[in-house]
Amino acid sequence: DRLYADNRDEAEHRLQKELAVIEEKDFPGYFLIVHDIVAFAKSRGILCQGRGSAANSAVCYALGITAVDSILYDLPFERFLSATRDEEPDIDVDFDSDRREEVIQWVYETYGRHNAAQVANVISYRPRSAVRDMAKALGYSVGQQDAWSKSIDSWHGMPDDAEAPPQVLDLANQLLKAPRHLGIHSGGMVLTERPVGEVVPIERGRMDNRTVLQWDKDDCAWMGLVKFDLLGLGMLGAIQHTFDLVAEHTGVRWELATIPKEEPAVYDMLCKADSIGVFQVESRAQIGTLPRLKPRKFYDLVTEIALIRPGPIQGGAVHPYIRRRTGAEDIDYIHPALQPVLERTLGVPLFQEQLMQIAMTVGNCTGAEADLLRRAMGSKRGVEKIERLESKLYAGMAEHGITGELADSIYARIQAFANFGFAESHAISFALLVYASSWLKLHYPAAFLAALLRSQPMGFYSPQSLVGDARRHGVEIRRPCIEFSGTWADLEGIDVVRLGLTEVRGIGEADAERIVAARDESPFTDMIDVARRTGLTVAQMESLATAGAFDSFGITRRQALWNAGYTDAVDRLAGTAVSAPPPTLPGMNDMELTAADLWATHISPDGHPMGFLRARLIEQGILSVADTETHEANRRIKVAGLITHRQRPSTAGGVTFLNLEDETGMLNVVVFGAVWQRHRRVARNAAGVIIRGRLERQDEVVNLVAETIEALPIPVRHKSRDFR
Repeated sequence: DRLYADNRDEAEHRLQKELAVIEEKDFPGYFLIVHDIVAFAKSRGILCQGRGSAANSAVCYALGITAVDSILYDLPFERFLSATRDEEPDIDVDFDSDRREEVIQWVYETYGRHNAAQVANVISYRPRSAVRDMAKALGYSVGQQDAWSKSIDSWHGMPDDAEAPPQVLDLANQLLKAPRHLGIHSGGMVLTERPVGEVVPIERGRMDNRTVLQWDKDDCAWMGLVKFDLLGLGMLGAIQHTFDLVAEHTGVRWELATIPKEEPAVYDMLCKADSIGVFQVESRAQIGTLPRLKPRKFYDLVTEIALIRPGPIQGGAVHPYIRRRTGAEDIDYIHPALQPVLERTLGVPLFQEQLMQIAMTVGNCTGAEADLLRRAMGSKRGVEKIERLESKLYAGMAEHGITGELADSIYARIQAFANFGFAESHAISFALLVYASSWLKLHYPAAFLAALLRSQPMGFYSPQSLVGDARRHGVEIRRPCIEFSGTWADLEGIDVVRLGLTEVRGIGEADAERIVAARDESPFTDMIDVARRTGLTVAQMESLATAGAFDSFGITRRQALWNAGYTDAVDRLAGTAVSAPPPTLPGMNDMELTAADLWATHISPDGHPMGFLRARLIEQGILSVADTETHEANRRIKVAGLITHRQRPSTAGGVTFLNLEDETGMLNVVVFGAVWQRHRRVARNAAGVIIRGRLERQDEVVNLVAETIEALPIPVRHKSRDFR
């Protein structure tokens, strides 16, 4: 019953075809092992979902490995596995990242530590690490090494404006992409029939109970070793946390399969680019695209995911698709025979599967030959294979009456597209989670926020930005409290989030659990009681005091900080605590409380630092982010805020994008190369800035094109996420 198709005979034929290839390639055992791994995870309540090319397989769908019906979406099985392929199949399965280790350990226990090991990952030199190591090799101080490496913004090539001396840069350039050290692959595991140590050198991992190969995944594939990819996905963990929180506080238990499908309100939310915290579509580039594409159905999310990728951007597919989607350009299918293939993407090829379907539709290629063509075009060594298939492709097109310039045009498109096309099956798999996370954000914003905080670090935004967005959606956030907080963020009412003790600087999971266990035995009476019964250090007590965790004892933060230095701890003589009341100390004003919150938890629960400066900024004619949504476009304005992100994609031609945040929202700032160079020191290092520039608005998307950038002193601790 899992397999849906309008025509049962078609489904039966597809399954038999896939099973025949699997049997011919002698891969039944591989599929059954993956099925067993997924079945174990589901039996333990661990969210998981297969993705990647495996979602092209009806067998994987029938086995419950993937959640995408490849027959319904007409996905070619050959994209995943064909008789002409020599390598092993590659099934990627995402697991709740918080519980993936349970799955890995089950594999070790089930197949034996002598027959299972994790694949190594060769870490190559990037610009920052190359500059750091070369400066060290040439005898420069640690401070100089840090300064020069941190001044580099690029992840790809050495920037022209790097600050290190020429001899350091010269050596660093020679070192780029060279191996630096071995790490552990994020989830690749190898299983062998005889002891794995007889096949490849192995060593113990730094984590307990892990065995690691000394080969990377490419070497393992070349040697014919069967690899299983057990990947960790933070959003699966966040979704599971949301389900658990909603069930605990409302009694309603949701699952991925029971979430209502195609709810209009979900698409209304996404059309407004209200997607902070949502899987895959929360980046500033996606937020800038959503209001223009206006997704109204599930497949719109599939194309949204595939569109904003380096490949389609470099391949010139983004703007034609957007123009066609918005009605600014007519839809063209190159040839009438290709309309069934390209109709779902408005005539603009986006997916690798479409390349194969084009070759099959007008070139008379088999599925296996089409996949061979796709792989050959994406390979530097595929020239001979391409030449062999090219003649067949042209002959097939001639049979369809496609010759001359039209045939050359189609072939050129296939050739150009092979290098950037995205896997449609992968996009569909991820779109399922986009919809699920959007639905949860819409209906349970507080639970979704608490789940995201429990799953950190993950996603595009910092906890502070996530909290600010939730607050704008009516969620109340409460500080950590020694009396009420649990180990992790939790709910106090359906629209109220209480921060967990682990949010506090220096308080780890074990410390928080110890605090909660001691409190469960009997309530704490004062700070001395907390220190004696939990064994917290003075530094940890000071962090809790700064976070306001002792407010429930009826003392101010400064009084709590005073007490933190004198309370008993396990490493001090008993009876030395000062029980007398602290001296009368001045209270903190709102700005100081916010600064204390940000220092202790990186979160300000009830305010944003920019809010305290708003009156002064208004006097200077400086707009808020919310003001830009209604201000006249193509005007020069000034906007102030905190920089939360600095990005310079390799596809952006040297343009840097800043994400500016204040108490009213977020704004995308475009900084061209000349402006960046002129204001580099401020733009690169300042936490708060005032930016003057030209306001752009198109299809409800607002951008500020920067012309000048000046520092705005902010008396709070703030850290941005830069060049990731």
